[in-house]
Amino acid sequence: MKRIGEVVAELGVSADTLRYYEKIKLMPKIQRNGAGIRYYNDKNLSQLRFIKRAQKMGFSLGEIAQLLRFRENPQQAKPNVRELAHQKLLEIEEHLTELNALRDELRLLTNLCGASPDGCPILESIDHDEQGS
Repeated sequence: MKRIGEVVAELGVSADTLRYYEKIKLMPKIQRNGAGIRYYNDKNLSQLRFIKRAQKMGFSLGEIAQLLRFRENPQQAKPNVRELAHQKLLEIEEHLTELNALRDELRLLTNLCGASPDGCPILESIDHDEQGS
């Protein structure tokens, strides 16, 4: 059993975040002692690690709540988990395409800026894009 401060130090999650997860029912009601101090058991810590890893994969808190429910019966939930993961993969691939285009544009603008005797192509491009929106 670990107190909230120990969990914060071990997992790098703020105490406010831990309380929020409990408030929105992403985490179950955490055991408390008579003074109201939260104590996290191994199952709670496992859930928190799962949540952190799922966030790194780009899942929203709502999607993570689904994954946590699926986690209780993985064999039965397998098609649903696969579909959720597939949708996340499509989102990530789309985001990567956008990031690659942005990288290429910034690379070009950086080179143009170095070669430009006057003005700033970077600022002009940002200004032009803002007016086009």
